[in-house]
Amino acid sequence: MSEIKDSYQTLEGPAIGEFRDRGSRFHAYAFPAYTEEECMQHLDFVKREHSKARHHCYAYRLGLDQNSFRANDDGEPSGTAGRPILGQIDSFGLTNTFVVVVRYFGGTLLGTSGLINAYKLSTADALNQAVIIERIVEDLYELTFEYRLMSNVMNAIKSHQLEMVEQNFEEIAKVTIAIRKGEVDNTLKRMKASIAEVYLEEVDELEKIDGFEIKYLSTR
Repeated sequence: MSEIKDSYQTLEGPAIGEFRDRGSRFHAYAFPAYTEEECMQHLDFVKREHSKARHHCYAYRLGLDQNSFRANDDGEPSGTAGRPILGQIDSFGLTNTFVVVVRYFGGTLLGTSGLINAYKLSTADALNQAVIIERIVEDLYELTFEYRLMSNVMNAIKSHQLEMVEQNFEEIAKVTIAIRKGEVDNTLKRMKASIAEVYLEEVDELEKIDGFEIKYLSTR
């Protein structure tokens, strides 16, 4: 069975890089981003900041599986801008990352190799300035239980060192917990054993725990 991929590298926050060649200036802006819409918002922001620039070339890679990506040359010769930018995002092992490079033309043509080099190095400079972090993918589950099970539930949460995202103690108790995606099955099984006060080997035989329910909410 293949191991579930539940972590990825991205940027902690925005970062800026720069490269100059024969009068042309290349300003690279790198952002963490999680949707195409968010990428386009960053692009619009940079375009407003550099409305007089000749080119606003960009690339992004999104998603845990990293299958969502785009590279845009914005008028530069095909393959000389967006692809080198995307290549650096991949070289740094990043996803959920958007980079736009603004070019101010300096009057001298750089040629294909010169452009590729400029977009590559300006992007690399921005990513080198950035703080790269590892993010863990977690599933959120809502635990609903009667108060007589409070001690069992809280002890199970504490013993597995799980984060309580939300708590609601009214007529019936509700707690939302976060579990690392790759550990969900094992963690839920052990929690059920603790709450029901049965051996781990007996959990699969339980149809339900009286007064206790688990519901998947979302992934973050």
